[in-house]
Amino acid sequence: MKLALLRQGDWLGIVTMAIGLSALQTVLEEGNKDDWFGSPFIVRLSVISAVALSMFLWIELTAKKPLLNLRLLFRRNFGFGILANFLLGVALYGSVYILPVYLSRIQGYNAEQIGMVLAWTGLPQLLLIPLVPRLMKRFDPRLVIAVGFALFAASNFMNIYMTTDYATDQLFWPNIVRAIGQALVLTPLSAVATSGIEAENAGSASGLFNMMRNLGGAVGIAVLQTILTKREQYHSNVLMQSVSLFEQATRARLEQLTQYFMNHGAIDRSDALRRAYVAIGHIVQKQAFILAFSDTFYLLGAALIIALAATLLLKRPDHLSSGGAH
Repeated sequence: MKLALLRQGDWLGIVTMAIGLSALQTVLEEGNKDDWFGSPFIVRLSVISAVALSMFLWIELTAKKPLLNLRLLFRRNFGFGILANFLLGVALYGSVYILPVYLSRIQGYNAEQIGMVLAWTGLPQLLLIPLVPRLMKRFDPRLVIAVGFALFAASNFMNIYMTTDYATDQLFWPNIVRAIGQALVLTPLSAVATSGIEAENAGSASGLFNMMRNLGGAVGIAVLQTILTKREQYHSNVLMQSVSLFEQATRARLEQLTQYFMNHGAIDRSDALRRAYVAIGHIVQKQAFILAFSDTFYLLGAALIIALAATLLLKRPDHLSSGGAH
């Protein structure tokens, strides 16, 4: 053991990173619940995070032996690879978050049923991932990544026209396409982004690459939570403009529901009418949520299109070139 090396550690960088990232993570996880900057707690943590991470960046760029070599971000492949990886984290963690919430809130699925739906995102990858290295040898790795991002984006765009009947059967093919896309992206993106990294910078590159994917996931979930809430409110307001007593369809639906509740336990007509109003409110809210979930999938697809654009800017690494390719 060489305990004397502890003196050379970038301890100030470690402390500022730990404080900054933990504060940022808390802001992202609790922000939507606490109304973001309407909460003094979130405001204080945001200030702490901004100050600590700014100090961390300054320390890492000026220290002789930094914890992380941030200058790697200025390298073409690593910089664009980190951007694509961040957006991949947004989509990976975001889709894993949004699908169970949709299935639970809209379809009333339990944990086992949700697991059966999500299994079709994971199981195909067990077969596909071992084949990816062969594809990387046969084709340009950038092409493999681009196809993967395109399929991943397409799987999200397949979910932007959801209805109340959108459940296990309708999610099957989007999940299969998502599984293929994820399998084609994960290994090649890491290989291309970290190509040419020297041995002494391997630790920094690995740490940054993995951290940015996880940070993308945290940011993605926080953004999706907020988007889901705001878009549900928006769609609810839009739909309520069409649900009016001046509309014949609304009056007819109220009458149908009133008769239904009078035949199923209502005390009198006024009680049945009250229940009918509540039922219509629930119907409108459910439709608004479905439209909001569709919007979140559209957002995930758009993020992956940006990641695809970043992939096209990558330079092909020489050591990943196939035998006769140029």
